[in-house]
Amino acid sequence: MHLVGPKEVKSLKKPKSNSHKGDNGILVIIGGSKQYHGAPLLAAKMASKIVDLVYFSSVPENNRLINKMKSKLCEFITVSRKNILSYFNKSDVILIGPGLGTGNIERNLINRLLKKYPHKKFVLDAGALKVLNKKYLGKNCIITPHAREFQILFKIRATEANVKQMAKKYQCVIVLKGKKDLIISSNMVSCNTSGNQGMTKGGTGDVLAGLIAALATTNNLYLAACAGTYLNGLAGNRLKKKVSYYYNASDLIEEIPKTIKAL
Repeated sequence: MHLVGPKEVKSLKKPKSNSHKGDNGILVIIGGSKQYHGAPLLAAKMASKIVDLVYFSSVPENNRLINKMKSKLCEFITVSRKNILSYFNKSDVILIGPGLGTGNIERNLINRLLKKYPHKKFVLDAGALKVLNKKYLGKNCIITPHAREFQILFKIRATEANVKQMAKKYQCVIVLKGKKDLIISSNMVSCNTSGNQGMTKGGTGDVLAGLIAALATTNNLYLAACAGTYLNGLAGNRLKKKVSYYYNASDLIEEIPKTIKAL
């Protein structure tokens, strides 16, 4: 099994010297709910370090909250759910799921988008994994479950053999998060061992989703999944050396660019 590492990070595309706004990635994030507003913000803040433009859409309550915070958080543009489709054509990747609700509205929205835009790159995380219809997964999709979410989605245990089987059956990239992360596509298998127990805190998975989605705007899905997973864990290891296990998701967001530079 291939172990991901610095090679994947060094293989990532870098902005060209003659780049213009939009050339280095445009990302749409759909997430958040009345209960969870921090998760999509973490994903958006992470992505804004890498891509040129981040469009963020949430429930009305969250958009009002975020607009009040614009003086501090100005790296992304909020759009209403009813206007979200107008931003799809100009985007490179759609990330759905951080903090997302799991009601019928979300279920219908996700499956309608996956069905209507099979040629768009999607990263599906957290709440999206609980309501998506598996038949709409395909070669342009990354899903990022932990073991329990994998079992709920596919109705089988999250063993390596089963992850391989599902990745091949649905032609998608699966990032199975755990002590050892598995990154598996229909024909490739990799694992990641970076990271530590300080990363059990809430929000680190949202940072990972935002990172993978951002990298996927200008790189192929499998490379983005491998490099993002490795970078997220390596940044956690660097923080452990500085402050032991006493860091949070926001600290990861600040450390990841430094980690990329170090590599």
